[in-house]
Amino acid sequence: MLLYTIVQMIDYLISVVSMVVIVQFVMGLLISFNVINTSNNAVIAIWRALNAILEPLLAPIRRFMPNTGAIDFSPMVLIVLLNLLSILLRGIAASGY
Repeated sequence: MLLYTIVQMIDYLISVVSMVVIVQFVMGLLISFNVINTSNNAVIAIWRALNAILEPLLAPIRRFMPNTGAIDFSPMVLIVLLNLLSILLRGIAASGY
């Protein structure tokens, strides 16, 4: 029962990190198309906070990925890896180990 609870908590954290990745991606698109004003201090603070949270997770992925030019696939790879981890942990918890 304790293992299942720990796996649920980790699964929740994985969901939160995945959502933060999506928010950073959408915000990056909005900034690049000048929909969001980057001279606003609140926007810059949120952007820097999101980058500070995700850069330790995305930097190792970027080192192994080939250079694709302007398109950064590391957020997508991170989400896929997090989902695979979630599936693996749920399988371990269901099997009782």
